[in-house]
Amino acid sequence: MNSTRELQSSAYKIHAVNGAYWRGNEKNKMLQRVYAYAFADKKQLAEYVAMLEEAKKRDHNKLGRELELFTTVDYIGQGLPIMLPKGTKVLQILQRFVEDEEERRGWQLTKTPYMAKSDLYKISGHWDHYKDGMFIIGDETKDKEVLALRPMTCPFQYQCYLNKGRSYKDLPLRYNETSTLFRKEASGEMHGLIRVRQFTLSEGHLICTPEQLEEEFKGCLELAIYMLKTLGLYEDVSYRFSQWDPNNKDKYIGTPQQWDEAQSTMQKILDHLEIPYAVGIGEAAFYGPKLDIQIKNVYGKEDTLITIQVDQMLAEKFGMYYTDKDGQKKVPIIIHRSSVGCYERTLAYLIEKFAGAFPLWLAPEQVRILPITDRANEYANKILDELKRNNIRATVDTRNEKIGYKIREAVSFKLPYQIIVGDDEIANQTISLRGRGNENKSGLKLSDFVERLQNEIKTKKI
Repeated sequence: MNSTRELQSSAYKIHAVNGAYWRGNEKNKMLQRVYAYAFADKKQLAEYVAMLEEAKKRDHNKLGRELELFTTVDYIGQGLPIMLPKGTKVLQILQRFVEDEEERRGWQLTKTPYMAKSDLYKISGHWDHYKDGMFIIGDETKDKEVLALRPMTCPFQYQCYLNKGRSYKDLPLRYNETSTLFRKEASGEMHGLIRVRQFTLSEGHLICTPEQLEEEFKGCLELAIYMLKTLGLYEDVSYRFSQWDPNNKDKYIGTPQQWDEAQSTMQKILDHLEIPYAVGIGEAAFYGPKLDIQIKNVYGKEDTLITIQVDQMLAEKFGMYYTDKDGQKKVPIIIHRSSVGCYERTLAYLIEKFAGAFPLWLAPEQVRILPITDRANEYANKILDELKRNNIRATVDTRNEKIGYKIREAVSFKLPYQIIVGDDEIANQTISLRGRGNENKSGLKLSDFVERLQNEIKTKKI
């Protein structure tokens, strides 16, 4: 649009005005820059403005700071968030939940180095195909040994497989790791917790025979779906079958025949599992196709939350073999997968999904005890001790402030429950309860409340 004369309706709204130098040169005249929304009719405009207002309320980058979950510091750097105690507690809860569930499903936990010599990345192909996205330590033209911080865990976990000889009887082998990874994201691409330079991934690599591939892929997908449903995010996701771009072969390893075989195999699996996917040409990893589980933030921008990748190429590069039933050495297939993806990104979407009001089992602070007067402090601390004995995350607010102020502050932090105690509660050895959703009850037994909390936490109620 070159002129406001082209606006054929009155359905537009100015949302910002600022100054700007002509052609960005401060020696030129200052101009007035006007930002506006324009739609075909007023109804569409109203809906869009309402969506933006709701998005602002849920924006994790704003809300996460207000709720004291994370912060950023200019002199530390972009894409390097500081997780505050509350945000760290949520990540700890998530990590323990994920690792316990993965162990239940037969995954073996590993711990591998944060960096490696360039030799490792040259074998995997990352040095040739992903070097620009890595943080390099040293100079190849000067130093005998050049290291790089890992952008992924796969070539490290392969060493667990290579630690001894393998037979078909050992397969499938499932290795998982809570991996700290580093990627050299461009400064303009970073946003809050959604796109960062250091992050933690629920990463896993599964080594199997061709005959086991579909069943194991299905197991990885079932794990991801279970996680998303438990977290309340499943209804917001979509699937993308990410394929290579045959017109840009330099981005990938392998031959066209290998890519056709890998993508054909994966398509058969997805179709057999009746996964409703869109196709993304050029979105594959450089070593194989993948299923991306996509999610949108409150402003409608889409990101990948979880990936499951079929890799028929890297095992041979690393000399990974197994002895089959016929006594012949064969190359296994590798499935790369995450279960909740990047923890920081998942936390961002949880903040936006629940507008900061986390389900009880995820809430960093589940209960706050508010004594009305100093006389109730001793009783409040007894309640605190009992809650902590039952593994309930609770605090007590004994500040010399009016009860109304304490309640408003607890509400602003979106706490699931508040316990109010005063002279009546002390006399009757009961509690008064305030819960999200305008719940108000008095005369409750603490033991009954504890039982209620434990049931809610155990079932991971949303």
